[in-house]
Amino acid sequence: MIRKNAFISLLLLGGFFMGCKEKTKAPQEITTAEIEFKKEAEVYLTKASGDTIKHLEIEIADDDYQRETGLMYRQKLEDTHGMLFIFENEEERGFYMKNTRIPLDLIFLDADQEVVSIAPDAKPGSLETIPSGVPAQYVLEVNAGLSEKWNLEVGDKLILNKD
Repeated sequence: MIRKNAFISLLLLGGFFMGCKEKTKAPQEITTAEIEFKKEAEVYLTKASGDTIKHLEIEIADDDYQRETGLMYRQKLEDTHGMLFIFENEEERGFYMKNTRIPLDLIFLDADQEVVSIAPDAKPGSLETIPSGVPAQYVLEVNAGLSEKWNLEVGDKLILNKD
């Protein structure tokens, strides 16, 4: 009887330890679908004189989720595309490049859609705050180097044409 009880005890104890064994799975690679550009509007960048600098197709970020996500996880941005962040009011803004894979120029605009400051060549992945330096209600993000190529300056304007 003692042997039978010892055998059952050992069997139960072995089952307990086998149940506690951590099961390991082969690591799974997580893949995400590439985020596609979706044209939501067009903008024209113009000189203060009214001469057109550039026409762009843009996506709009006008709610908290869209503004927080922005161009994160994008692999590319065409030179004729951009993203316009629209805020409810005009105040000093600060952006960062967390999870953003493409270098960008940030163009800050006031409530009248006039360029008030430009932050060129924001570094992908950087957590450093990129300040507007002055109150802004809109921020246009385009590929790094384009604001210089277009000779964009404080005082130039943006004309928004929503579909």
